[in-house]
Amino acid sequence: MMGPAHSLSGAAAWLGVGAATAAAGEPMPWPVLVVGALICAGAALAPDLDHKSATISRAFGPVSRALCGVIDKLSHSVYKATRGHGDPRRNGGHRTLTHTWLWAVLIGAGASALAVTGGRWAVLGILFVHLVLAVEGLLWRAARTSSDVLVWLLGATSAWILAGVLNEPGNGAGWLFSEPGQEYLWLGLPIVLGALVHDIGDALTVSGCPILWPIPVGRKRWYPVGPPKAMRFRAGSWVELKVLMPAFLVLGGLGGLGALELI
Repeated sequence: MMGPAHSLSGAAAWLGVGAATAAAGEPMPWPVLVVGALICAGAALAPDLDHKSATISRAFGPVSRALCGVIDKLSHSVYKATRGHGDPRRNGGHRTLTHTWLWAVLIGAGASALAVTGGRWAVLGILFVHLVLAVEGLLWRAARTSSDVLVWLLGATSAWILAGVLNEPGNGAGWLFSEPGQEYLWLGLPIVLGALVHDIGDALTVSGCPILWPIPVGRKRWYPVGPPKAMRFRAGSWVELKVLMPAFLVLGGLGGLGALELI
């Protein structure tokens, strides 16, 4: 799928989690719901770090472009080193390492560890990166016609304000993990969810997605998981634009209302 659909699906997924926790009698504080949805929307773009033409490659100028080049080479090297007898040869690393459940878990765990050990500045950094990505994905038309600096300023300002809101008593710094020293440990959860939602979205397209790596399927270690071919679509096709994106908007809205216990 394309960047806007990935971001919408990520936000909708976190709002759905919010509705589920509310139904279970443990509603999220509203700042956790909002911040989690934005982080998840941004994290849903991150697996495309292995693609030089992806939305994320443009998000932070030369830094993100260079990082995408490094991740592409790393992913390709891992693919070559671990491919099974049934896996084809490849010239690049797109839709390999960063499109797996293992990558999603490791990135989320790393973010949680950084948030807990790095203090306020680490939290601000995590928020800034993912809020910029959320702007690039959710407001992509405005982002592409605006200066990168304006997008970065919006991300930085939003990160500062939201971090301050979360830090207020009862607003969610210690949500889910309430022991002393565990503040913001939950920040890794929307990052994991966003990456997995991205992978599931890509699995619906023609090429499929090797979500299960390194678990082998048959003779393939990089098995492209997906529905039957008749049910798949091409990225950017009318199915994505006219069916899935409106569905994500509706589901996200319903999830948000449910999370706030308005329905």
